[in-house]
Amino acid sequence: MLVSSELENLIAYYHEKKLAHAYLISTNNVQKCHEVLINVIKNIFCVQEYSDNCNKCSLCHLIDLNNLPSLKVIVPDGSFIKKEQILELKHLFSRDSQYTKDSIYIIENAEKMNKESANTMLKFLEEPEGNVIGFFITNNKDNVMLTIKSRCQIIECDFENTVNEEFNLSESEYQEHLDLLEKYLKNVENNAKESILNNEILRDLEKDDIKKNLQLCLAIYQKELNSRFNSDIIKEERFSFLNNLSINNLKKKVNLLINLLTEMQYNVNVNLLLDKMVLEMEGINNETL
Repeated sequence: MLVSSELENLIAYYHEKKLAHAYLISTNNVQKCHEVLINVIKNIFCVQEYSDNCNKCSLCHLIDLNNLPSLKVIVPDGSFIKKEQILELKHLFSRDSQYTKDSIYIIENAEKMNKESANTMLKFLEEPEGNVIGFFITNNKDNVMLTIKSRCQIIECDFENTVNEEFNLSESEYQEHLDLLEKYLKNVENNAKESILNNEILRDLEKDDIKKNLQLCLAIYQKELNSRFNSDIIKEERFSFLNNLSINNLKKKVNLLINLLTEMQYNVNVNLLLDKMVLEMEGINNETL
């Protein structure tokens, strides 16, 4: 899967005590890079003889549950990674780890650190407390602040498959669609009338593009639903606002989207169909209040 094996090499560097205190990982697929890096960290921390999907080791189990105190993952809060998130990390790691020899943090989309968070992070990089290892993941290395970049060892980690097979999109196109749907679905979930008034986000697109976005919406809700039954599923953090929806709510919305996509096969007014989706989504939410 990997073009570069640098991530796997980190395991050997760790055991040889040659691991740097911070790495910037430049990749063409942040999600896949995160998944591989988590496996590397599990390999490092595992108290058994590590194998894929280790189910014997308590530390690997805690990592799967995202509940290991000595491993912290930071993702953008909205459009940026904020200063408060870095301060929380510093506070968390100010004490010695009771679980593992080292503490590890991962910052996804590191290019989204704003000036305040980057400056706070810089102090943490210059004066690390205890045994702390950091990984910054980015798909836009040039936009990572130079002061951060200069204090990290850089790893290039590209994946062979840069096309989203299910939707026939390049990775950059896929991320653009997700950026658009994040805004749209937040409006749908939080304020149906507002989203109807502002659904030019989708309204101005061609019918085929609207269909593709609705297919992605379906995939997003299906993934959220499936995650309730399988903790191994890694979801897009940007859609964390779906976390509070009930299983019944999610099932109804999945069925709604399937029905809307079926209707799109016929000669329908697509804009009215979008309004219908928003109103029915609101109705489903009201049923569960």
